[in-house]
Amino acid sequence: MALVFRVAMQFAGLLLSLLGWVLAIITTYLPHWKNLNLDLNEMENWTVGLWQACVTQEEVGTQCKDFDSFLALPAELRVSRVLMFLSNGLGLLGLLAAGLGLDCLRLGESRRGLKKGLLILGGTVLWAAGVAALVPVSWVAHRTVQEFWDETVPEIVPRWEFGEALFLGWFAGFFLLLGGGLLNCAACSTQAARASGHYTGAETLTQCPYLENGTADPRV
Repeated sequence: MALVFRVAMQFAGLLLSLLGWVLAIITTYLPHWKNLNLDLNEMENWTVGLWQACVTQEEVGTQCKDFDSFLALPAELRVSRVLMFLSNGLGLLGLLAAGLGLDCLRLGESRRGLKKGLLILGGTVLWAAGVAALVPVSWVAHRTVQEFWDETVPEIVPRWEFGEALFLGWFAGFFLLLGGGLLNCAACSTQAARASGHYTGAETLTQCPYLENGTADPRV
């Protein structure tokens, strides 16, 4: 029963981490980090991502333009590019390490300590990937709120609001954190179960000389 629960925890952690990693990749390239709706022209909608700005018009459709210069971007977008790339890379490394440390994988089955170490390493790296995904989306959301309530800007000026990518980024970060936590818990439970099994085996070896005499009495 303990083995089934441990394997289920490992699979749940790996699937959540995989989902978070995929969402983080989508968030990185989705051009919907911030939205702008013009009250004077409701048929026109502006969106901004890490790589390009897009405008959607009813008659023309959606047109996007890549940013010409990295250094010309606001600080939060420059840092977000770096951190999202870091999150994507760490997520991939964490998934590979955790996958090699699964109990159901026969590769390296004789080296239990190595598999436990890979599982812990994968969970820790996935934790770092989750943090790297949460920081940029939270920073951009914070700057958007600050600009929205900036009293120095006239009320007639349109304000940027949260885009869909921010919510995807929050889900990605939480899934990576949760998945990494489950993998670390599974690694700890593996160690506890192994220690219990070792103790039972030692007890059996101690009782074997008595059983060889055909009796449970050690004096015979």
